[in-house]
Amino acid sequence: MLYNLLFPLSHEWGFFNLFRYITFRTGGAMLTSLLISFYLGPLIIRWLKSKQKEGQPIRLDGPESHLLTKKGTPTMGGILILLSLLLSTLLWADLTNGYIWICLGITAGFGVLGFQDDYLKLTRRTSAGLSAKAKILLQLFMAGFAIFFILRMDPGGEISRSVLIPYTKNFMIHIGIFYSFFAAICIVGSSNAVNLTDGLDGLAIGPIIIAVLCFGLISYLVGNHVFATYLHIPFVPKVGELSVLCGALVGGSLGFLWFNAPPAQVFMGDTGSLSIGALLGTVAVITKHELILVIIGGLFVLEAASVIIQVGYFKYTKGKRIFLMAPLHHHFEKKGWAETTIVIRFWIIAIILALIGLASLKLR
Repeated sequence: MLYNLLFPLSHEWGFFNLFRYITFRTGGAMLTSLLISFYLGPLIIRWLKSKQKEGQPIRLDGPESHLLTKKGTPTMGGILILLSLLLSTLLWADLTNGYIWICLGITAGFGVLGFQDDYLKLTRRTSAGLSAKAKILLQLFMAGFAIFFILRMDPGGEISRSVLIPYTKNFMIHIGIFYSFFAAICIVGSSNAVNLTDGLDGLAIGPIIIAVLCFGLISYLVGNHVFATYLHIPFVPKVGELSVLCGALVGGSLGFLWFNAPPAQVFMGDTGSLSIGALLGTVAVITKHELILVIIGGLFVLEAASVIIQVGYFKYTKGKRIFLMAPLHHHFEKKGWAETTIVIRFWIIAIILALIGLASLKLR
């Protein structure tokens, strides 16, 4: 909004020319979102506590320590991140950019789905909300809707339905009509992988900040013709504006981490994890870096894979398990690792994977 209102005045007041620069508005969005989350955090936590007398339901088959340490902690804290993201993005982004509205739309849609899931868990006092089938179908529908508009905005040609192969110079595989299905899997898979990672205080939000920072940079480079040409990556016009949205998400996530750090005052819930994961997947699709998301978000992939492997092996062997418990972070809890040890070590893994993923921008 500030860009649309103030930049046209730059020919009279040179100071407003600052709003032309994506880097300036990204920094402004990050700081604004952080301040909003700091201000709204205590208010939202008090409101959630007043509505959730018993807090988030704790898995009875989960680690025994959770029944004591996490009992009574409210969930749906993702509302704080989403409000900060929305307000800051509307303030600092170019509101004529269609990619911004696609990303905000997918975030809102998955956020409403996550809110409904959290609400059912609270009212039923169980760890089960919406059925898995209903969630997946709704997620695929919303992802398909977003992909329809993404493809309409794409300049066309080979890029629109192609997949970039990391660590190569502009080598892309054209998959035609199968691209929409591939992109939907990226968005839905990212959403659920982040959701599965959100099981310990601060565990998911740290890697989220790391991944979003990376894709904020990727968005800026992909949307800049000079940098994209130099780095041999696809140039997608107008995508640079997503850096502002990523900056807003980083700021809101940092503010949430302030309240989610051990011992957590609030949990993100599906409200936050499903929507942020979907947003991350959507940005990866728009920037044509879907496979890089698998590397940068490798921690989320590991967590999701541990659940798939555990369930598949359990059914195949009729009762045997590979991990003591899935997702993966619970396996290490069962082995006696302290919660903070798991969180910090998983953050370190996320940083290493992010560096490997970013290296693809130069190692071509």
